[in-house]
Amino acid sequence: MRYVAFLRAINVGGHVVKMDALRRLFEGLGFTNVETFIASGNVVFESTSRNPASLEKKIEAHLQKSLGYEVKTFIRSESEVAAIAGYTPFPAARVKASVTFCVGFLAEGMTSDAVKALMALKTPADEFHVNGREVYWLSKKRQGESTFSNALLEKTLKTRSTLRGVDTVVKLAAKHVCKA
Repeated sequence: MRYVAFLRAINVGGHVVKMDALRRLFEGLGFTNVETFIASGNVVFESTSRNPASLEKKIEAHLQKSLGYEVKTFIRSESEVAAIAGYTPFPAARVKASVTFCVGFLAEGMTSDAVKALMALKTPADEFHVNGREVYWLSKKRQGESTFSNALLEKTLKTRSTLRGVDTVVKLAAKHVCKA
C-alpha cells in the first residue's frame, strides 16, 4: 500500500535532515519505493502494512532513535492525500484574496469541544475549517505575521500537529500519488 508520511520537526528549528538520509531511514524500516518531496518532511513510501497507526509509531520510534529528537508522524494513504488535495473548504474568491492557505494534519479527528476551541481563534485575518483529521487555515497574512501558528494549534487542541501549504499537498499528490 502507498502512503505519505507528513513529519513534524524536519528542517525547522535547527533540526536539519538531508533528504537522502531521510530516505535511507525509511528504507531501513523495510519500506519500498521511498521518495521525499521538498525538504520539509514529506515522505512517500510503500508498505505491506494496512495499519497506519502502527506505521506511525514504528517511524516515530526509529526517527527518535536515529535523529535524537521527537518527530511526530502523520500518515495518510494515497487516496486520503488525493482527497485532501482536492478538497475545497473555502470559496475560491476567498482563497485567491488570501496569502496563506495551509492544512494541519492531526492524528485523530477533533471532538466538538476542540472544534469550538479552534474556531474561537478566528480573527478578521484568520479562518478555519475542519474536515476529518485535517484543519484548514486561510489567512490574509503571511504565516509568520499571523497570530496563529502550529504551536498555537497544538496548545489549543492539546495534541501534536504539522502544517503544510495546500499548494505543497496538491503538488505532492499530482507528482507522487495521483497517477493516471
